[in-house]
Amino acid sequence: MNEKMNCNRALGIDIGSTTAKIVFTVDDKILYERYERHFSEALGKTLEMLASIKELLQEAPFTMAISGSAGLGVSEASGLPFVQEVYATGQFIQRDIPDASVVIELGGEDAKVLFFKGGTDARMNGTCAGGTGAFIDQMASLLDMSITEMDAASLEATRLYPIASRCGVFAKTDVQALFNQGATKNDVAASIYQAVVSQTITGLAQGRSIEGKVVFLGGPLYYCEGLRRSFRETLELTEETGYLPDCARFSVARGAAIYSAANEPISYQEMTDKLVRGSQNKTETRAHIATLFKSDEEYELFRDRHAQHTVKSIPIEEYEGRAWLGIDSGSTTTKLVLISEDKELLYSYYNVNKGSPMQIVHEQLKQLRRLCADRIEICGAATTGYGEALIQNAFHADMGLVETIAHFTAARHFEPEVDFILDIGGQDIKCFYIKNGAIDSIMLNEACSSGCGSFLETFAHSMGYEVDEFAKLGIKSRSPVDLGSRCTVFMNSSIKQAQKDGARIEDISAGLSISVVKNAIYKVIRAASPDDLGEHIVVQGGTLLNDAVLRAFEQEMGRDVVRPVIAGLMGAFGAAIYAQEHCDESSLLSLEELENFTHKSRTGSCKLCSNNCNLTINTFADGGRFISGNQCQRPLGIKVEKKLPNLYEWKREYFKNMKGKPGPRGKIGIPMSLAIYEQAPLWLELFTQLGYEVVFSELSTRQTYERGQFSIPSDTICYPAKIMHGHVDELLDQGIELIFYPSLTYNINEKAGDNHYNCPIVAYYGETINGNMDSLADINFFYPYLNINSERALSRTLHRHMKEIDPTISRFEMRKAVHAGFKAFEKYKDEVRQAGQAALDYAEEHDHRVLVLAGRPYHVDPEICHGIDRLATSLGFVVVSEDSVCDLATNIKTRVLNQWTYHARLYRAALFAAEHENVELVQLFSFGCGVDAITSDEVRSILENRGKLYTQIKIDDISNLGAVRIRLRSLIGALEAKDGDSN
Repeated sequence: MNEKMNCNRALGIDIGSTTAKIVFTVDDKILYERYERHFSEALGKTLEMLASIKELLQEAPFTMAISGSAGLGVSEASGLPFVQEVYATGQFIQRDIPDASVVIELGGEDAKVLFFKGGTDARMNGTCAGGTGAFIDQMASLLDMSITEMDAASLEATRLYPIASRCGVFAKTDVQALFNQGATKNDVAASIYQAVVSQTITGLAQGRSIEGKVVFLGGPLYYCEGLRRSFRETLELTEETGYLPDCARFSVARGAAIYSAANEPISYQEMTDKLVRGSQNKTETRAHIATLFKSDEEYELFRDRHAQHTVKSIPIEEYEGRAWLGIDSGSTTTKLVLISEDKELLYSYYNVNKGSPMQIVHEQLKQLRRLCADRIEICGAATTGYGEALIQNAFHADMGLVETIAHFTAARHFEPEVDFILDIGGQDIKCFYIKNGAIDSIMLNEACSSGCGSFLETFAHSMGYEVDEFAKLGIKSRSPVDLGSRCTVFMNSSIKQAQKDGARIEDISAGLSISVVKNAIYKVIRAASPDDLGEHIVVQGGTLLNDAVLRAFEQEMGRDVVRPVIAGLMGAFGAAIYAQEHCDESSLLSLEELENFTHKSRTGSCKLCSNNCNLTINTFADGGRFISGNQCQRPLGIKVEKKLPNLYEWKREYFKNMKGKPGPRGKIGIPMSLAIYEQAPLWLELFTQLGYEVVFSELSTRQTYERGQFSIPSDTICYPAKIMHGHVDELLDQGIELIFYPSLTYNINEKAGDNHYNCPIVAYYGETINGNMDSLADINFFYPYLNINSERALSRTLHRHMKEIDPTISRFEMRKAVHAGFKAFEKYKDEVRQAGQAALDYAEEHDHRVLVLAGRPYHVDPEICHGIDRLATSLGFVVVSEDSVCDLATNIKTRVLNQWTYHARLYRAALFAAEHENVELVQLFSFGCGVDAITSDEVRSILENRGKLYTQIKIDDISNLGAVRIRLRSLIGALEAKDGDSN
C-alpha cells in the first residue's frame, strides 16, 4: 500500500481513432511523450511506442492508465485500468490550466466541447466524424495537398465559401463544385476550416455560449494554425483567451497519467504481457456474407463475359480524317474521349482532378492537338459534368450537355434496347428509367454519397492502399464482412470492429463493395425487385469498373448486366457522340491558342440587385470571362427580353412591401420565418388594428443564419428552423422589446385532407427559441398557444394572452382586429391564386413550360431556397408555387394518412401537374425533415402513375446550384427526348 501511495512514476496511454499518444512523468514532470498515427493497428503501434522507452520504464514500477476511443477495447482485452477520455481531460485541465472556462478538443474522429464554468458539461460527437481530423484529412486529400500545405494555403485566403461539415462526403460535393467554378485552393482551404468551426459551434455547443478562457486541445488544433485562427475570429478570441497549450496533443494521455496515481503500480513486463495476451484473445464474431466468387475460374468467366462489351480502338497515330471530342469534368475525375467518324476510340484520358480540373483539361487538349497535328480535324467538342460550363467557356467547346443525356447517349450505343441505366461515379449515383427510347424517370442521390466511388476511396486511403489495388483485394475474398449499408462516417466504426474481430483486408474490401451496391439499390433506386429495373440494364461510371462492385450488383439483382469496357469514360464518350450528331465544324482552341492560354479567377459581389450574389469571375487569355455563383443572368451581361413569371419572386416582393404603421401601443417584432411566411398579412393587420407598429425582420441572407448560429441547439434540425435564431437576433438589435411568434398546433382547415395539423417544428419552435437564446432574458418573447381555425377561436385565445401584456385590450377590440386580420389574410390568398393563374396564362400564351416548385411557405425565403426559382426561370420555366395552383385540382385520395395542411396542398399540386401536359413539378424539402420522407414517395407515386417525371431537391444550409442545375437540365433533357419521340 505504501508503495502505491509513494509511487512518483506515471504512464498515460491515449489510443484514439487515428493516433496513439503516450506520456511518462516522474514527480509530475513530463519525461517522455510521443504522438503517432496507428493506421488501424492501434495495439501494435502502442507496443512499438512503449518499447522505445523500455529501459526507462524498467527502472522501477509505475502507475498507468489507458484512455481514448480505441483504448477501451485494449483495456477490456488486457485487464489494464481505463479512464474515460473526458474525465482524463478534466484531470489535466484541473491540474495544469485551472482557469479554463471551455475546452474545444478535436481528435481523429472525435470532437468535444467541455464546459468548466457555469456548470460542468461535456458535449461530444456521436457516430458522425464531421468536423474532426478525419474530415480535415479527407479534404486535404481532395485538394491534393498535405495537411501542412493546406494549412499554409488557408492563411493566404481572401474569401470564405459556405461548405457543409456534417460529413466529409457532403463537403466533397461542395468543394468540387467550387473548383469547377474556378475557386482557388487558398479560399477553399480556409472555407474547410470555417466549416469545422461551424460544425463545432452548432453541432456540439448546441446553443451554450463559448466564452471566457477557451483552451484548444487535440492534434488538428495543434498542427493547423489556420483552424485556430478560424476559431478565434468566429468566437472573437485573442491568443490569450483562445489558448493553445504546448501539450495540446497529449492532454488526454497527460490526464490518464494524473488519474493513474490512484492505481496499483505495475512493472513494464507485466504491462506488456497483459497487452500481448489481450491481443491474442480476439475472436471473429462479425457476420459474414456470401462470397463474390467461389473460385478463380468463376471470376475468369465473369471477366470474359463483360469484355465483350467494348468499343473498337485505333491508335491516334494511324488515323487520318474527321473526329469529335467529349470532355467530362466530373465531381472527382476528368475524362476526355476522341472518336472517329465510325465512333472508334482514338484517344482517351481518365484521372482524378486533384483540385485542378482546368489545368488537367488544358494539358490534355495541348497533347491532343499535337497528336492530331494536320492529319485529324476535330469537327466538334462537347462538355458535360460538374465543370461543363467552365470548361466549355474556357476552351471554346462547341456545346455543353447535361451529364444525364451524355450517359444515356453512351449507354444506347452499347445496348440499343436499354431500359435502365445505373451510373455510379465519384460522388454521384444517377439512375435512369428508359421507356420508348427516351428517359422516362431520373433519380439521383441527395446530399450523401455513401454509395459512390469516394466511399471506397476514403477507406482505401485510410488503410494505406490506392483504390484500384484495394478493390482488387475484394475479388480474392472468400468470406466478405457484412458491414451493412450506412454512410461513410458511420461505417468507420463497423470496419474498426471488424478489424478487431480479425477480419482480413480482402474481406473488408469485399464487404465495402457490397455496401456500395446496397446503398445504391435500397437508398437511391429503392427497388423492390429486379423487375423494377427492367430487362436491359447498363451500368457505368468509374466505381463500376471495380469488378467486386459489379459482381455484388449482379448478385443482389439476380441477373446479368452490361458493363462497357469504357465504363469510366461513358460521360465523355456520350458527349463525343452527341458532338458528332450536332457539329460539323469546331471553335475549339487551336494549339497556338492553347499554348498562350491563361486562366485567372477572382471573387466579387454582384451589385445589380439586392441579392448581392457572391461571384467567382474567371478570365482567360483571349479576354473571355466565365462567371459563376449567380442566381440569374444579369451578371453575365445577358439581357433577358422579358422576365418570366415567378411566384416565389412575387411573394418575396409582397412581403418586402409589408410595413407596419406607428401605433399608440408601441412596437411588436415578428421574425419573418417559418409560419410567418404564410400568415404575415394576418398578423400585420391584426396588430396594426390593436395599435401596435409591426416590425418584421428582413428576408434572410447568409448573414442571418450566421448571426444566430451560436444559439442553435441541434445540428439535425432543418435549415428553416435554424435560420429563425438570426431573425430574432436581428429584431433584438433594433431594440424591439416585444417579439411575437405564435404556437399553432393546427393550421386553418382547408378541408383538403384527413386533418389539418401544422408541422411540429413550425408549430412549437417558439419554445426552442425561448429556451436557447439568452439574449431574450431582458425582453418579452411572446409565443402563445393559439387556435387559428376561426375568428372566434383566435379572438378568444389571443385575447387571454394579450391581456397579460396590455390589460387595456378589450374583447371587442380583439374581435375587430381578428376580423380585419382574417380579411387581409383571405385577400392575400386570393392574390396568390390570381398571380398563379396569370402565370399559367402567360405560359400557355407564350408556349413556356410551367414548373410547380412545391414545398412549404417558407421555401420562398431567398436564403432557404438558394435561388432555385431564379435558376428555373433562367432555364425557361414559368415558376408557380404549390399553394397558387393546388386549388385548381380536386382533392385526392392518398395511400397515406393525409393529416398535414402543407402536405395536402403538395398532393393536390402534384395532381394538377400530372393532369396538365406542359406542367412539371419539382419537390423542395429541407434536409432533416422526417415527415417529408412520406411525402416524397407519395408525390412520386402521384406523378409517375400518370406518366410524369418526379424530381426532388433537398435544401440545406449550403447552396450548390451546380447540382440543382444538373437536375433541372436533366428534367428538361428528358422532356425534350420525350417530345422528340412523340413527334
